[in-house]
Amino acid sequence: MRNNSDDYVSKVAQSASLIDRGAWNDLLALQAEPTPFLRHEYLAALEQSGSATPATGWTAQFITLWRDGELHAACPLYLKDHSYGEYVFDWAWANAYQQHGIAYYPKGLVAVPFTPAPGTRLLARDGAARRALVKALIAWCKQRELSSLHVLFGDDEDIAACEREGLMLRHTVQFHWTNGEAAAAGGADASVGQLPYRDFDQFLASLAQEKRKKIRQERRKVAEAGVTFRWCTGEQIAPADWNLFYRCYERTYLEHGNAPYLTRDFFRRMAREMPQHWLLFIAERRGKPIASSLIALGEPVDAGPSVRPKVAYGRYWGALERVDCLHFEACYYQPLQWCIEHGFDRFEGGAQGEHKMARGLLPVAAASAHWLAHPQFAHAVGDFLRREGRAVEDYMNELEERRPFKAIPTVRT
Repeated sequence: MRNNSDDYVSKVAQSASLIDRGAWNDLLALQAEPTPFLRHEYLAALEQSGSATPATGWTAQFITLWRDGELHAACPLYLKDHSYGEYVFDWAWANAYQQHGIAYYPKGLVAVPFTPAPGTRLLARDGAARRALVKALIAWCKQRELSSLHVLFGDDEDIAACEREGLMLRHTVQFHWTNGEAAAAGGADASVGQLPYRDFDQFLASLAQEKRKKIRQERRKVAEAGVTFRWCTGEQIAPADWNLFYRCYERTYLEHGNAPYLTRDFFRRMAREMPQHWLLFIAERRGKPIASSLIALGEPVDAGPSVRPKVAYGRYWGALERVDCLHFEACYYQPLQWCIEHGFDRFEGGAQGEHKMARGLLPVAAASAHWLAHPQFAHAVGDFLRREGRAVEDYMNELEERRPFKAIPTVRT
């Protein structure tokens, strides 16, 4: 289908296997905030492993824009018949539609299934291609008579392009750790410079006394329980380690009465197709593995210098035995210590979780964009989002006053 106004040819693929891996990943590499979760291998594994398929409520429709045989823009779009696995909650919108006898599902979703990690969602060679992609998405949703389009956890360029095309914005709060955050704590001028921490002790020293004391107490409890940790990355993660991880991951879901979103085969594919993007921590007691946490890496450990921040993403965890404070050690303290030792700039703790602030992670706003076909509902949702936005802003200001770092006086000249 040709987009005459922008001279792009639009194509829709129902499977990642129908899109050239090299072309997709090359386009991803050009983006301001690429993540491993938008790599062709990751999206294909979600589909081929049975994790994100029509049977689980995720029907893939990869939208691509071409010019002169070159890929200029692309994004994963899913037809959804529920709102699970998204982390930007619109259940109330769906219920309102149902109460008025209007179908909310299926809806269009531009997102990475089960992955609330902010980053580029609309791959594009330039701003013009990105805007053309947003227009193509809206046109496709209208053609299919979908109720709505949702672009979740996009980067600044994505969100700006969506806003220019009339989509409504929504913000949620996540908690991220920055290597050297103390240099800008307490209102000090961040432009003075942020040196990375020398070690975990220096990070602790940057925290307020009560936070520092709490972390030391929690780490001591795990150590006194006889728990030790080992970590491995890439091809160092043995098949037995992956199997242990999945046992832990699956058990955590089952204990909450749910089957896990991701299948065992998905992680087998990650071990085969993207090993360099994974870091695994394994907790052991008396030589027996009892828990694990899996961290995604934006780039391999040995990638060398980069113009972009090196980012680690907290993803999954699980335990076979209960040990007090083991979750905090496996999911925060071990990863933060690893990031410091390996020169990573940021650790993203995932969606929600105000308790993460006590571990040195600070609140950041994550954005999404929304288009609703029904004019009256669009107006009502727009009013709601404006009120919600003010509440989120107030919440962010409140959290800012509870920063866990020691105050550093502002330098006066």
